[in-house]
Amino acid sequence: MTNTYALILAGGSGTRFWPLSRNAKPKQLLNLFSDKTLLNQTIDRLTGLIPKENILILTNKLQEQAVREVASDLPPENIFAEPAKRDTAPAVALGAGLIAARDPNATMVVLPADQLIQDIPAFHSVMADAIHTAANSDALVTIGIKPTWPCPSFGYIERGNKANINNTSLTHQPHDVVKFREKPNPQLAEQFLRKGNFAWNAGMFIWSIPTVVNELKQHAPQLAEFVSEIQTSSDTQATVNNSFPNLDAISIDYALMENATRVLNIEATFDWDDVGSWISVSKYLDNVNQNNTNSPLVEVESKNNIIFTKSKKTQVALLGVDDLIVVQTDDAILIANRHQADDIKKLINKLPEELH
Repeated sequence: MTNTYALILAGGSGTRFWPLSRNAKPKQLLNLFSDKTLLNQTIDRLTGLIPKENILILTNKLQEQAVREVASDLPPENIFAEPAKRDTAPAVALGAGLIAARDPNATMVVLPADQLIQDIPAFHSVMADAIHTAANSDALVTIGIKPTWPCPSFGYIERGNKANINNTSLTHQPHDVVKFREKPNPQLAEQFLRKGNFAWNAGMFIWSIPTVVNELKQHAPQLAEFVSEIQTSSDTQATVNNSFPNLDAISIDYALMENATRVLNIEATFDWDDVGSWISVSKYLDNVNQNNTNSPLVEVESKNNIIFTKSKKTQVALLGVDDLIVVQTDDAILIANRHQADDIKKLINKLPEELH
């Protein structure tokens, strides 16, 4: 797929995985599941699907050097640092402009850098059909995850009828998107699950450059103008530095997806985990008497604890404690109630600056 490009979004902050993560080393730059970072795994996942020279990464100034080290096998000019924090819509527009400058008729895949997907053949099968659908229609294509529980922390996609794509034989049938639904309360999430035609919004998007540019012109003209600026610029970095900080900070869902003329959804058949907290990580750690750990552990009358040490060789001993998260690094130790895993970010501003 020589005319297909990928934009990997690799910014964000490192709050929920403190103390292992820091502002300069967020989730996608951590070795949580193997000797490879989530960003490495995202890049490797594209092997055989998209050429290395067509993979672009967008990050920020604070994380740029670390991203370059992790993605050292990509062309250096394929890694860009945003000059300001402006949410996902400006980031996607920047990527679209960079790709349009190389091939104005390309197909573009947008992927987060921090998701765990292990079934690579299934991922390739789904993405190949999504790319084919985007290249042969005027639709914006999304990947949806079949919900396994009524999660109130994800956005949802309401799926409608099967879509007709001309001259296309697909393994994975796209459906028209009826509506994007914001993060629901638990009761509404239960209703979505019972109805059966809802998918989690995984933040994966596929479209042709002409289609996305046309949609931006209609629904986000400021971003469409920015794409055009980048595409025709003789000094890309100067154009980005001058224009990007002035763009409205808005998500791609709000700016485009919720208003687009036609959006299609393909349901994923691969495994997927957004690895949102230490609770997510615990599922992939060793189980020792109802405790999850990446280090040697002995316990007495202790259960439902999560232990993660940077060295993976530290001997940990637990006595009479339940429901804890214990994370050790070279310069910090976290001890938290596992039921407050999502609140770890509240600690950051109380810590010394050098530990952020």
